[in-house]
Amino acid sequence: MNHFTQGALTPILAYVMSCMGSMLGLRLTAQANASTGSSRARWLVGAAISIGGTGIWVMHFIAMMGFDVEGTEIRYDVPLTVASALVAVIFVGAGLFLVAYGRAKVPALLGGGLLTGLGVAAMHYMGMYAMNMSAHVSYDPTIVAASVVIAVVAATVALWFTLRVRRAVAITGAALIMGVAVCGMHYTGMFAMAVQVQHEPGHVGGADALSFLVPLMTVVSLITLTMLLMVILSPSQEELREDAELMARLEMRRQAAARAQTLRAPQPVPAGPPAQRGRAAQRRAAQARSQYGGQEYSGQEYNGSEYGGPEYGGPDPRRARAPQGQGQGYPYPRN
Repeated sequence: MNHFTQGALTPILAYVMSCMGSMLGLRLTAQANASTGSSRARWLVGAAISIGGTGIWVMHFIAMMGFDVEGTEIRYDVPLTVASALVAVIFVGAGLFLVAYGRAKVPALLGGGLLTGLGVAAMHYMGMYAMNMSAHVSYDPTIVAASVVIAVVAATVALWFTLRVRRAVAITGAALIMGVAVCGMHYTGMFAMAVQVQHEPGHVGGADALSFLVPLMTVVSLITLTMLLMVILSPSQEELREDAELMARLEMRRQAAARAQTLRAPQPVPAGPPAQRGRAAQRRAAQARSQYGGQEYSGQEYNGSEYGGPEYGGPDPRRARAPQGQGQGYPYPRN
């Protein structure tokens, strides 16, 4: 049994893919934390595909490309292999949703880490069980338990990173740590396996790695690259915050301009008798009464009568206003 038939190529490539998937997943969770509603759920689904699909499942089977058992051919059960990919994505997604909507509380973090870690371990051993060979496979329970513990701890740390990291440097460092944890869990689980080749090898069913795993991993990688382009083209959390602050400032300026315009506008004089008007309206009414013989000015020339002067047989308003000693009918003093 040899885990490195391709030398250092498969472990290095597996680690790189794990880091890429983790990095993209953390970037997507950062977008999710800055979003609300259905948009937030879509970003979390993308993060589950990135971390569970690329960061864990693709990493696992790239590492398995370097695994070989002398004396038997290795093929893969197609339905079980596809099911292992779905398990990884679903359990990682469940942990992400639990933590994202659990308001960053410790019970939600621990529960999400336990759920995700068990899902990662289940994916790993389902992928190993999907291998068909003419051999008897057994596992060391102690090492298996250690690999499960590593998976749970790694998943909890990964979920904690999804809540804390925002900037590119922090996301890169967290992805490197997550890649080490995922690869460590994988090779610990592989170390727990013991293979005893049968003396009379029989027919081995399933698909070989080149005709099945390579195209499937290519499809998952293309999906990951598509989501990476979506993240690059989408505004970052800082840009979203700056846009929100700009909109808030514009709204404050609009409200201030509306208040200033309201204060500059003339206030209408309320209708009703003089007792119900303002002081300015009462002063204007008093001036009108003193000017027009003690009566309200109704908008016509003399006391509300258009032709009420002496020319038409009416009283002369000028004589009525003339003070004593100045003569009757003269509006001004005599020389």
